[in-house]
Amino acid sequence: MHNLVKLAGRNIWRNKRRTFITSASILFAVFFSIAVTSIQKGTWDHMVDSIVHYHFGYAQIHKAGYWEDKTIDNAFDAARPLEISEGFAEVRQLVPRIESFALASYGTRTKAAMVVGIDPEKERTLTRIDTRIGTGSYFAQRDDDGAILAAGLAEYLKLNVGDTLVMISQGYHGINAAGKFPVRGIVHFGSPELNKQLLYITLEKAKWFYGTEGLITTLIVDTDAPDAIQKTVANLRQELNPEEYEVMDYKEMMPELIQAREVDTAGSYIILIVLYVIIAFGIFGTILMMLKEREYEFGLLKAIGMRTGQLNLMVWLETILLGFIGSIAGMLVALPLVYYFHINPIRLSGQMAEAYEKFGVEPLLPAAVDPSLFISQAIVIFGMITVLSFYPMLKIGALKPVSAMRS
Repeated sequence: MHNLVKLAGRNIWRNKRRTFITSASILFAVFFSIAVTSIQKGTWDHMVDSIVHYHFGYAQIHKAGYWEDKTIDNAFDAARPLEISEGFAEVRQLVPRIESFALASYGTRTKAAMVVGIDPEKERTLTRIDTRIGTGSYFAQRDDDGAILAAGLAEYLKLNVGDTLVMISQGYHGINAAGKFPVRGIVHFGSPELNKQLLYITLEKAKWFYGTEGLITTLIVDTDAPDAIQKTVANLRQELNPEEYEVMDYKEMMPELIQAREVDTAGSYIILIVLYVIIAFGIFGTILMMLKEREYEFGLLKAIGMRTGQLNLMVWLETILLGFIGSIAGMLVALPLVYYFHINPIRLSGQMAEAYEKFGVEPLLPAAVDPSLFISQAIVIFGMITVLSFYPMLKIGALKPVSAMRS
């Protein structure tokens, strides 16, 4: 076996041009497949990350019916879910919010705003909002009476840090809601949609403003096991009365996004299959060329007593070595390019950017630097090479030494 490996290694370098052509075909197959899948995965991971870490969280708990009718009247007492969550090791914390709408006004300008009442410390650990404040500061205490505005909303209202924002809305069960809030900070969101309308006040001030003392509208599930969020949601549903509470993961809250991802993934698979077929024919052509060029050699080896099984193993090892060289080279060539676009994502514009903004996602196409992408694509190409290597084995098995040497 050791001698066959040495012989196979020498054979592939005996004809350097053939080796280069075959390895280059494999290299480009691995390179393009990695490029396509890394851009696709990176883009969708960016979308999910924007939704999860910017606002929605991996899962939410509401009063039953709230997601269909997002009104302040569907506020609920969070005591039971908070008690239940203590028995789940994968749930890091439940982050309470009061989410509603109000008319935000300053001077002569007024705009509808999405008001989110937050617990400053818990929200900091979930969405890292304090790291996105460009001007001013984060809430100093749990009952801070100020507001933090998204940059786009602040720009429209011509507000700066230290100015006083006036808000008017309808509170719990129709009570009047009105208040003044000094602006503590201006926060910038990557999502243009959130940037135009979002403002934060503390949870305590939101309860006072909307008249929901002891009640909230949303509990965000902050988890230590995001990959197992569906199982966590299923366990929470078992513990909570479905007539009183609804528990939803981000896929249920954003079904359009998930459907779009599935369609896009299916499209990329078709592209990859076409790419694989094209490359397979190219590699198969080089294998046919190799068989024709070495027909005399194979006939001679069989004539001097080399068994067909040994000859087949030698050719298989040659093909596998070529596949290994091409696959490794493809990964090495793809790595710097993928890493570059991971650090410097492509920024979209025009209609494509508008489509992304409808989902509330910054229009970027980053590449994912995931080792599994590199390994999986190399394995697919490597497997294709292995399958193609059976053809020369069949031809060698049927080869007649005398006829081969005469040709």
